[in-house]
Amino acid sequence: MVKAVVGEETQLKLAEDRLAQCGASSQVGLVIGKLSSKLDRGFVFDLVPTPPNDDGQPACSVTEADKKRAPNKGKSQAEPLSLLFVDTDWVAEHARQVSRLLLGGMKVVGIYIWVNESTFKNSTIALCQTVKGVAEAAPLLEVGLDERLLIHISYSPRRWTCRNCMLPSNISSNSLRPCDFKMGRVLTSLQTFKCTYSFDVRLPICSENASSTRRLVDILRRGISSHAKELKDAKALIDGMLVIIDDQCLSDGSHEIEFLLPLLQDTSMEACSNKEAGVLVFKGSVCSLAYLNSKEPISQALADIKGDIITSLMSRLDIICDEAERELDTISTSGVESYDISTAKPILQHDLQLLRKQCGISFPRRVFVPWLAGTYICDYIQPSETLEVLKDHCVELMSMEAPTDASTILEPETEATTLVVGKSFWDMAVPFSSESTLPKNRNETSLVGDKSSVKSTDFNIIAALLILMLSIVVGLVLLVRAS
Repeated sequence: MVKAVVGEETQLKLAEDRLAQCGASSQVGLVIGKLSSKLDRGFVFDLVPTPPNDDGQPACSVTEADKKRAPNKGKSQAEPLSLLFVDTDWVAEHARQVSRLLLGGMKVVGIYIWVNESTFKNSTIALCQTVKGVAEAAPLLEVGLDERLLIHISYSPRRWTCRNCMLPSNISSNSLRPCDFKMGRVLTSLQTFKCTYSFDVRLPICSENASSTRRLVDILRRGISSHAKELKDAKALIDGMLVIIDDQCLSDGSHEIEFLLPLLQDTSMEACSNKEAGVLVFKGSVCSLAYLNSKEPISQALADIKGDIITSLMSRLDIICDEAERELDTISTSGVESYDISTAKPILQHDLQLLRKQCGISFPRRVFVPWLAGTYICDYIQPSETLEVLKDHCVELMSMEAPTDASTILEPETEATTLVVGKSFWDMAVPFSSESTLPKNRNETSLVGDKSSVKSTDFNIIAALLILMLSIVVGLVLLVRAS
């Protein structure tokens, strides 16, 4: 459990000045930072206000209700009771979108509230419900960390307090526990870890009666989740040296991470190998960054990088799914009865057994935007978009100044990962004479209609084993002659 919290003094002082100058009686927003179960401490990097909703209304407001007059006071009028109204769904949606922009070691760890002391005391249940909604919209990857921060900035009197909000099934006033809070230097003590992770995942597409998972989006989600389990146990090299889990990284600066996955380990192929009708080949590269506090062990940096890789893949899939839903809504409202599935993103929602045309989808690529004290956040650019869209995202979601110099934005992923459906389901289920075409680019994702790629892989493995055995025999003969 988090017992102490340290906030970045520079950013929190700026946030306090901004709140004092805005003149609002209340404001709610997100706490960006990190919770470390190994250190029992929390770190706050910045406070991000939740923008007004689609109707232009603020995410929270103070209302007054009538409080029953106590009989022994003898007052003629009821005393006003100030209550805080929070648009929990809107704050949770803000947290969901902001979580996509954060890199490894940076999470939405709670909410802050700017309100006077009496209103805060009268609204603890509503605030706990908001914290719970944010936790569900932006979950932490660390298992067993069922707590979030609730920072109260009071302007009457002016002071900061931090509470740890436990997240049981039933929220009550007992869910809040006070924790020590102080300001200091947090961002400047972070260490940077970089990784370019190339993946090649083969996912089976089962026959009609073998599996209930038939939509492409469901198959991809299941495949990414399965690959996350394999990546979790992967060994790692940092700056070319094999990692010892209990070590601490003492040197400053950035560090390169490379993961070593076991050979010939593809557990996803075992799921329905007996009733397989096709293979989905999911390939590409993810550029990842993670930030580690100097007191945390290296194992935490590896966990943050692995989590960032999987989160990035899921975020790209969610972005495409959101766009697909908007396209479907447009199609339904416009009365269009048919559309070209070969270029439409709603293919993700289609039953693969009904798919009969070749089609392709380009995944958004990741870019890194300068944030605070040399750190970065990320965003995702669709193939049809330019870097200009980053300005709106930065201003609206992160309440930061848009980058004016495009050269400061890092674009390590030069090509977008694509999803190509090479053949229809029926071509997979019933072999035809036509050959499937695999993408030549290693950063492409393709759906292969037959098993030729798997057979080719098996042949290459057998050939490699034969060459290895022959080399061993030749080596033994030369050794005997030399002796």
